Amino acid sequence: MRVDDFDFDLPPERIALRPAVPRDSARLLRVGADGLSDAIVSDLPKLLRRGDCLIFNDTRVIPAQLQGKRGDATIGATLHKREGPRRWRAFIRNAKRLRDGDNIDFGNGVEAMAGDRAEDGSFALTFAGEDPVELLLERAGHMPLPPYIASKRPTDERDADDYQTMFAREAGAVAAPTAALHFTPDLIAALDAAGIERATLTLHVGAGTFLPVKANDTADHKMHSEWGRIDADTAARLNSIRAKGGRLIAVGTTSLRLIESAAAEDGTVQPFEGDTDIFITPGYRFRAIEGLMTNFHLPRSTLFMLVSALMGLERMQAAYAHAIAHGYRFYSYGDSSLLLP
Repeated sequence: MRVDDFDFDLPPERIALRPAVPRDSARLLRVGADGLSDAIVSDLPKLLRRGDCLIFNDTRVIPAQLQGKRGDATIGATLHKREGPRRWRAFIRNAKRLRDGDNIDFGNGVEAMAGDRAEDGSFALTFAGEDPVELLLERAGHMPLPPYIASKRPTDERDADDYQTMFAREAGAVAAPTAALHFTPDLIAALDAAGIERATLTLHVGAGTFLPVKANDTADHKMHSEWGRIDADTAARLNSIRAKGGRLIAVGTTSLRLIESAAAEDGTVQPFEGDTDIFITPGYRFRAIEGLMTNFHLPRSTLFMLVSALMGLERMQAAYAHAIAHGYRFYSYGDSSLLLP
């Protein structure tokens, strides 16, 4: 399909720079076969059925944004995928000043050596010393806010909490699974009381999620791979829920992509551990997922393509037009949608 098919006009004032307070007071647009309806996130227990299962991503965002010096050159780095105990793949700002073998001083005793440059422009960075890389990032790194927020205001102390979900446990993401930012302990208690099941998996979201689609046709775009895991107990539980008639509803596109990567042709969810670069566009046949809770995405993005695959392009174009006209807030800190095909 043409990438232009997934374009739309978004007024800049619709981009949220802070999350709703409390988190579950954000607006929620329900999109179903019967049309559109406006709600708020705390209405979720009334919008689902007893026995449905919400699937959360328990990845934790690390302070993966770094700025340092190579000689007199300022070098910015955004880590996006671990390749070894001390080696990460990173997107580099001012990359023309960096060569294989160069040392970068990120301050606070944190140094790294640049390695090979990949086709996507990213460099390998190998961190010096013996301290765990996670500890080094705590010393020198910053929370990697999405570029459409970071270009409008600096990262601050609030973001250290705002940009983590209540489920964050497994460190390794460089972007938050933002659909789950809307959940609070009160909302979880209400979902439990309504008989809504929940499960967790891990997908370490990479910075590739923010990269623009440069191809003119979706067939020519290559997704960056991300590491994920679904353990055997979780897979068995999800299959049991489906067998009883419960719907598997992903909280976020990251959860959806991992479940679909792990699902067999008959929809059975298999244990999974490894990389996935699944790219879901209209025409994809969903195997296991029967619903999605997700924020509002960028024009021409792989995520808008994914929701269009789930619900149909025309329906999602209408939903986004409704959201824009009715003042919904977009992107990572914005409002949410519940998509039920």
